[in-house]
Amino acid sequence: MSSNPQYLSGNEIRNIFLDFFAQRGHQILPSASLVPEDPTVLLTIAGMLPFKPIFLGQRTPEFKRATTSQKCIRTNDIENVGRTKRHQTFFEMLGNFSFGDYFKEQAIAWGWEISTQVFGFSPNNLVVSVFEDDDQAFEIWRDQIGVSVARIKRLGADDNFWALGPTGPCGPCSEIYYDFHPERGDENIDLEDDSRFIEFYNLVFMQYNRDVSGNLTPLQNKNIDTGMGLERMAQILQKVPNNYETDLIFPIIQTAAQIAGIEYHSSDEKTKISLKVIGDHVRSVVHMIADEIRASNVGRGYVLRRLIRRVVRHGRLIGISGEFTTQVAESAIALSESAYPNVRQREAAIKAELEREESNFLRTLDRGEKLLEEIIEEVKQQGNAQISGESAFTLYDTYGFPLELTQEIAEENNLTVDEVGFDAEMQKQVERAKAAHETIDLTVQGSLDKLAEHIQVTEFIGYTQTATTAKIEVLLVNGVSQEQVEAGTEVQIVLDQTPFYAESGGQIGDRGYISGDGILVRVEDVKKESDFFVHFGRIERGTLRVGDTVTAQIDPACRRRAQANHTATHLLQAALKKIVDDGISQAGSLVSFDRLRFDFNCPRALTAEEVQQIEEQVNTWIAEAHTAKVEVLPLAEAKARGAVAMFGEKYGEEVRVIDFPSVSMELCGGTHVSNTAEIGIFKIISEAGVASGVRRIEAVSGPAILDYLNLRDKVVKDLSDRFKVKPEELPDRITSLQSELRNSQKELETLKAQLAIAKSDSLLQTAESVGDYKIIVAQLEGVDPESLKSAAERLLQKLGNGAVVLGSVPEEGKVSIVAAFSPEVNKKGLQAGKFVGAIAKICGGGGGGRPNLAQAGGRDASKLPEALAQAESELKSALG
Repeated sequence: MSSNPQYLSGNEIRNIFLDFFAQRGHQILPSASLVPEDPTVLLTIAGMLPFKPIFLGQRTPEFKRATTSQKCIRTNDIENVGRTKRHQTFFEMLGNFSFGDYFKEQAIAWGWEISTQVFGFSPNNLVVSVFEDDDQAFEIWRDQIGVSVARIKRLGADDNFWALGPTGPCGPCSEIYYDFHPERGDENIDLEDDSRFIEFYNLVFMQYNRDVSGNLTPLQNKNIDTGMGLERMAQILQKVPNNYETDLIFPIIQTAAQIAGIEYHSSDEKTKISLKVIGDHVRSVVHMIADEIRASNVGRGYVLRRLIRRVVRHGRLIGISGEFTTQVAESAIALSESAYPNVRQREAAIKAELEREESNFLRTLDRGEKLLEEIIEEVKQQGNAQISGESAFTLYDTYGFPLELTQEIAEENNLTVDEVGFDAEMQKQVERAKAAHETIDLTVQGSLDKLAEHIQVTEFIGYTQTATTAKIEVLLVNGVSQEQVEAGTEVQIVLDQTPFYAESGGQIGDRGYISGDGILVRVEDVKKESDFFVHFGRIERGTLRVGDTVTAQIDPACRRRAQANHTATHLLQAALKKIVDDGISQAGSLVSFDRLRFDFNCPRALTAEEVQQIEEQVNTWIAEAHTAKVEVLPLAEAKARGAVAMFGEKYGEEVRVIDFPSVSMELCGGTHVSNTAEIGIFKIISEAGVASGVRRIEAVSGPAILDYLNLRDKVVKDLSDRFKVKPEELPDRITSLQSELRNSQKELETLKAQLAIAKSDSLLQTAESVGDYKIIVAQLEGVDPESLKSAAERLLQKLGNGAVVLGSVPEEGKVSIVAAFSPEVNKKGLQAGKFVGAIAKICGGGGGGRPNLAQAGGRDASKLPEALAQAESELKSALG
């Protein structure tokens, strides 16, 4: 074989790999979500992760052999992205897997075959590594494959022994490396030299089980887990210097460069690094949002937010001043949609999330960067090499500037950040928040001004009182302090004491009124800023002044609704633990006036029977009229008594315990009924998954039940009137309509297929002879992609030796193109996948497939005639 393998696109490499193993009995499975089922990891980090339960013996495989192209994300070495040739956060891992079927000998043989015979690598360009004690693998490579001993390297456990964890399935692995400089000879081969070698294929031989003592025993069913890096293969086959300049990433980089008004290849190294970061990270965020990850400050949501922020900041570094992320996201979506259609299906959500995060972060950048520039200049003038923890904390606390961003910018200026000092400042803030009499900063509704008022923290008396007299300590309008505020104004009020519950623990804030002599304020919400309760409302009449004495009165009806729903969430959690699994834990909640929402960790959906049992159990406890016992206890004592705490929540030394004896005991600061009978009734509305391993129950209770029933009754009456049937006859009527619709759809599909065949048959007489071949290039109106593919295959079969290229516009904004080539045409050097992919680019799309049959898509229907004309011209040129 030639030492110069043929150029292949990323899509072609993926399809060739999957087809190779499909032809050898492997089931092609779709990529799993980036949100893994495995609760021990935030994101899907390896191609084998979706199969981990099989390797652990927890799940029986549906297939003995499988092959996948798995999208993965790793951010553990994010700082190296753009700086090295092949560090990425997002990458695709091609893999073939055997679950107790073939093993070492076959895996090695196929690994060599696809590398040399399919992808065209010369054996002179390949080096393999084996585990130092794996004589069997060494002998297979040497004796059966014929690799010279000089090009088989034995490496230690750090490089060539793989394990799922400290215990469990594990085994040696063998890696295949591409040698860019075989002319340097076989002496002193150093596989760590990444200027010469790149590891592109890892074969893991899972053959042992390791116990807690470290002892290895052979597995009864030996498994194969392999991984071939798609981006690395593209780098080799496309003969580019790094992964970023492959067709999988470079179009994104070019889009960013165009927005910035620069050219990648003529840019300096620093600019290239920023462009590479943008290219890599945009791929990551597009796929993360497509898999329904939302930006937040915790978990995988924080990973997403951090990646978006790095994209925005590196955009600024190359001269992009405005918002641009949706434009580069469009490029990433177009590159990925043929292999991962969900990125196009979720396009609106992806762009909306990017717009929101970019807009918010640009404001943060504007404020923080200016101050950080001043800090860096001051540090350098003083001859120091470190930004103080106090300065870094001011950036974080006042301007929302993330610590890791301060560290990143500091590193670019050859400075460090005092992390210990930063942590100390953070701890001081926590201690300040606990102090009762202290100067505190109140910032409301994003005001840039810091408002410091020397006042006492708000005393909350709402557990026992629904109304009280209070003194106005602070008046704010749009976050700015005022001495007096007139009627008609939206205002924020801080009182010295209040019966209003402030939003926390999932429970929304109380509603009600603040009144006085000629004064009335309607309070719509209450939030906590440190230990101060901020009442958000509108002055209906009168003038408010700082120091006024007023009456604060909550809306008792709203409070009763919130109390009922909050206690119902406690009973719901207790019922889940009793009926489903005692290990269930809360993952979030919402308690409002009209409903409740409870998120919990559970790896599976609840059955309909379980949902019914939970609902019945909660209603039983309600009917039994359990009286609440409320105590404030030391945290250790509360936990010793069995009180349930929310995972990840921080508690003080003393905690409030809500106990309904023999039913539920939880740590909670919310408001509750004094007896479960006050709830009245409880009804589950829905149960569904919201994230990997997280389920959500929505329900109503107490007075809100009537609202729910009235709404349901209205809907049922409306449907009954529309369908002209009794309410009890609705299910049968809807089932009948669904059946009619399905039959109509089947008839429509049949007619479409028949029409496509009829249209295509009429094209036979238009076939042109080009040398020894016959070609048909034509547009069929309104034919869907599947029917177009069938038509192309049918025409080629009738033509015999030749080529067929068909195009169609199945719906507005979508173009479909199919190419079918006979084996004789393939021998002329034409491959359908590569051919149709290039043609589709004219219509703003792309695609690929097998050498004999391939399909592509596009978005610009106006360019389809031009694309087909180009196809005809190229076929005539190549075949004539």
